[in-house]
Amino acid sequence: MNLINKSLVVLALTVAATHVLAEPAKSLKHAQQVVEFRESLYKLLASNMAPLGAMAKGQIPLDSAVAEKHAARIYQLSLMMPDYLRTDTSMFKVKTEALPKIWQESDKFKQAMERLTKNAANLQQVAKSGDKTALKKAIVAVGKSCGGCHDDFKEED
Repeated sequence: MNLINKSLVVLALTVAATHVLAEPAKSLKHAQQVVEFRESLYKLLASNMAPLGAMAKGQIPLDSAVAEKHAARIYQLSLMMPDYLRTDTSMFKVKTEALPKIWQESDKFKQAMERLTKNAANLQQVAKSGDKTALKKAIVAVGKSCGGCHDDFKEED
């Protein structure tokens, strides 16, 4: 079974388990802690997307080894997302950029997470190939996965 197929199986099991375990935050303190962990996850995602974005924009040279490393990290982080987003914090007044739509439109949000996982797994494979044109396209696909989620589920600055 190749990496992409394994990734999809793992993702399907993770999403299925998360759907069953989804729950509202129990208190304001709990909601604040959940938001803190969630933001930490997104900071790690951003720190791994930054060099990939710079490669895609031509600001730094395309580097397959670096792209593969960051893609692997993004892939692993994407598998953690359902765990860190299963707790609905929308009923508490907490400082967050997460829109309530994450929990109101959970199927759409899960699909967005699945796209990120799939695209990150694909980027890992493409990076191994050494094909610079395909690498740039795969980086852009991961970026679009992130951006699509931001467009639909993140409060605008």
